Amino acid sequence: MSRRAWLLVPLLLFVGFVAAAAWRLSAPPDTSIRSRMVGRQVPAFVTEPMLPGRPGLAAASLGQGKPRLVNFFASWCVPCIAEAPVLLDLQKRGVTIEAIALRDQPKDVEEFLASYGDPFTAIGSDPVGEAQIAFGSSGVPESFIVDGKGVIRYQHIGPIAPEQVAEVMAEWEKAR
Repeated sequence: MSRRAWLLVPLLLFVGFVAAAAWRLSAPPDTSIRSRMVGRQVPAFVTEPMLPGRPGLAAASLGQGKPRLVNFFASWCVPCIAEAPVLLDLQKRGVTIEAIALRDQPKDVEEFLASYGDPFTAIGSDPVGEAQIAFGSSGVPESFIVDGKGVIRYQHIGPIAPEQVAEVMAEWEKAR
């Protein structure tokens, strides 16, 4: 090879590196952390009620014949605000929604529900994330559909957007 050709090798290596980096950045891998609990019985857990006069949530209450959507949320969670009207819509469509409030305070949850609506039949308190870990959840908001036998059938990571309601409703129907 001539001396001139050898001078092009570093340039070609650099161009190849830039092309490979651009290709990986244009199609990043899915960073969602899927729960290994989907398809399994709800793990044993009990949460204290978040609000006075409202029930908390326990694994035993989830296997009583009808499906439930269990929503992990927090008053400090900005995407939870965006999800709130969608959850109200799901409730109007007949979806029973129970919630677990993560690392939250009763006063803050009351203000959140007063501002953005309350589609929940029960709200448990998970001050250190034990129920969240049991479900295999990695953040908020996150929702799980549990069938009437107490088996987790579906996981939705992130806020449920209006264009995802049909998918969630289809999964709800499958769990019935």
